[in-house]
Amino acid sequence: MDLHLSIDPDQPLAAQLYRQLREAILGGRLQAGERLPPSRYLAERLQVSRKTVSEAYEQLLAEGFTSTRVGSGTFVSSLAQSAAPTRSAATSLLQPAARWRRLPVAPFDSPVQGWRYNFAGGTVSMRRFPLAAWRTSLQYALRQMSQGSGFYAGVQGQPALRQAIARYLALNRAVRCDWQDLLVTQGAQQGLSLLAQVMLEPGDRVAMEEPGYTPARSCFQSAGAEVIGVPVDDEGLRVDLLPANVRLVYVTPSHQFPLGMPMSLARRLALLEWAREHRVLIIEDDYDGEFRFQGRPLEALQSLDRHGLVAYLGTFSKTLYPQQRVGYLLMPPGLHEALVQAKLLGDRHGDSLQQLALAHFMERGEFARHTRRMQRLYAERREHLLLRLQGDLATWLQPIVPMAGIHLAALLRPGVDPERLASEMRSRSIGLDSLAAFYQGPAQAGLLFGFGCIELDDLQAGLDELRLALQAACQ
Repeated sequence: MDLHLSIDPDQPLAAQLYRQLREAILGGRLQAGERLPPSRYLAERLQVSRKTVSEAYEQLLAEGFTSTRVGSGTFVSSLAQSAAPTRSAATSLLQPAARWRRLPVAPFDSPVQGWRYNFAGGTVSMRRFPLAAWRTSLQYALRQMSQGSGFYAGVQGQPALRQAIARYLALNRAVRCDWQDLLVTQGAQQGLSLLAQVMLEPGDRVAMEEPGYTPARSCFQSAGAEVIGVPVDDEGLRVDLLPANVRLVYVTPSHQFPLGMPMSLARRLALLEWAREHRVLIIEDDYDGEFRFQGRPLEALQSLDRHGLVAYLGTFSKTLYPQQRVGYLLMPPGLHEALVQAKLLGDRHGDSLQQLALAHFMERGEFARHTRRMQRLYAERREHLLLRLQGDLATWLQPIVPMAGIHLAALLRPGVDPERLASEMRSRSIGLDSLAAFYQGPAQAGLLFGFGCIELDDLQAGLDELRLALQAACQ
């Protein structure tokens, strides 16, 4: 037998040898009945002491992975081989619940950093993040934690951060908010998951915008709900087309995802009245409402709620950076206790270091300064993008001009082959999402242009490459 084994002299030798031989047995590289090398031979080959090899062999024997025959040596046990997992057994004996098998593959789980021209939606660049100021806040948070008890923190999140978020929402989003009603989450997606847990039973119906945010749809489906897409128009969700007997409605009223239009005041009032009449929860996902480029800012839907029907979701992924994984949920009074219990059972609480640092970052005014800087930067990128979409790219694309957010949608004009265009974009390393990914039913052909993480020079060069791709997709 010539089995490849490697030994790190800086680690315990017998333990290393035991683990490698055990993995070789369980992985099938050493078959049942196969004889292990004599301890003297293996010790010379690996340049270790014979005692080291003997210790590893003794442990394998004690655990039943090997057996000995007097005068013959040490052999792989047949019982150990039968315990080895196989790929076919792993995929056939256990299956997830049926609703999980029906879910589509998560659309946003593929890496986006490989694209030369990255127009991915919902992402921002770390190049513009004030790392020096953030380092100061992290150091402050470390000092605070060093003075603490080391016990678990409160389920709802650090009070200092919840108070800072409440002040921010009141001033910037006109949200009526008591900080004690805020739940700090691991991004907005966890807030969605918690709401689905406490509101939905298998077979319940959920209404959401069509097209809409695919991870939200998958979240509700994973809870066993039937998700019904409701069309949108220039004023947002068509409230008159909401189906009967739904448990909740999911909307993005400040900046409809992915098309970009805001929900009009008339529609907001109509939706609230409809929810009051039918006793339905409204989930308001205000994912990037901080960035507004024209028109008077519309108040949050939650600010119009007088009956405790709106759960307000927000995130710092678009204002700071996605890897931070800090979001927040303003809980309706009737769901407060259940949501806190669901959070407790899920992960108890989030990262206290990040939360304390973020609270300090906001209290010192760094968050507001950073947001203002990014507002100016995104406005410039948006302007350049629209100039091109309404200029030399207008032959193939019809942009839907948004008033807010860090992405915009553009519809493909007739004559462009979407499949051929997708192939051409891949070949030119252009990272652009298709609008079709956000539809549950028949889709409009179009593209989603994110401008949060692409620098202006790359934006222009990427649009030059896109023009060539569009020309090729029409030939």
